[in-house]
Amino acid sequence: MKLDVIKLDGGKAGSVDLDEALFGLEPRADILHRVVRWQRNNAQAGTHKVKTRSEVKYSTKKIYRQKGTGGARHGARSAPIFRGGGVYKGPVVRSHGHDLPKKVRALGLKLALSAKAKAGELVVIDEAAGEMKTSALAKQVSALGWKRALIIDGASVNEDFAQAARNIEGLDVLPSMGANVYDILKRDTLVLTKAGVEALEARLK
Repeated sequence: MKLDVIKLDGGKAGSVDLDEALFGLEPRADILHRVVRWQRNNAQAGTHKVKTRSEVKYSTKKIYRQKGTGGARHGARSAPIFRGGGVYKGPVVRSHGHDLPKKVRALGLKLALSAKAKAGELVVIDEAAGEMKTSALAKQVSALGWKRALIIDGASVNEDFAQAARNIEGLDVLPSMGANVYDILKRDTLVLTKAGVEALEARLK
């Protein structure tokens, strides 16, 4: 699969051969859904918590006598039925994460790359490097028509470029090891550097 390579200024920089095993697969919504769900569940804090009946502060003295009141029988003000009492079966601190086989995770990333390639939302640039101002980079991004884009570089991201891109709304930069299904799918455009293509092909072989 051959794709043209461009520069950030819009000029041509040759072409690159993309591995069909990574960029030519037929997208599968079920696998993508499983991987995104796994990612989002692992990212969920799970720190929501309410006090149960044993945790609220109330006297344990019987609130009124057992018989003769004409009302229901109660032993403590901490019962869930009373205002200020403990919550019955409320949320507790827990992990929402679950396991997903490594092969499924790797397949999900391949399918996400293939989905972007098939939709025509994949762009390859020669490099994301060089010292530049945020305003200059923002103009180049606007001229290229990238409104919500993710740039994936090689093993590391150029520090000067990352700093210039930091304050541009809708533009994110990641190293190849940070490439993930959720971030790829939620952007309108996926931008790979030539180094990023090589690193992803080496990672997913």
